[in-house]
Amino acid sequence: MRKKETQITTIIGMSAECNGDFAADGAIRIDGTVNGNVVVTDTVIVGASGCINGDINAQKVVIGGEVYGNLNVPEKVELTSTARVIGDITTSGLVIDEKAVFQGRCDMNQDASKKPRPNNKAVKAMKKTAKAAVVEALKEAEEASASGDTVNSEEQAVG
Repeated sequence: MRKKETQITTIIGMSAECNGDFAADGAIRIDGTVNGNVVVTDTVIVGASGCINGDINAQKVVIGGEVYGNLNVPEKVELTSTARVIGDITTSGLVIDEKAVFQGRCDMNQDASKKPRPNNKAVKAMKKTAKAAVVEALKEAEEASASGDTVNSEEQAVG
């Protein structure tokens, strides 16, 4: 089965510079500079010479250039080996090539309602078990010191 090919509907060329927010339907490729936020309905491809100084909101993003801003991408973010991203990423899928630079925070939990909740009974049981172990160890130490037993160096290190 073939991957669905992305049909690029807008291209910002190498020598082009856009100052202000940029919005487009479909997929876009940026080889120039955008000084503002980018909002796209499909895919944003930032070429190796491309630079975005602002946030990106799109379904999918492939970065080969530079982005200085936050990414809000529900589907997938891919940082190629030439990518440089300084900002936070919120997505459900992330691919980072070996030489890529990423400085920021990544949140891959898009839906907080789907986060697993800890089992309170299990947590309480673990606390009781740990507490019981400490009480037992203290009791053994008191008994050993009361009976005048000598303790070897291994037991001292552990106890």
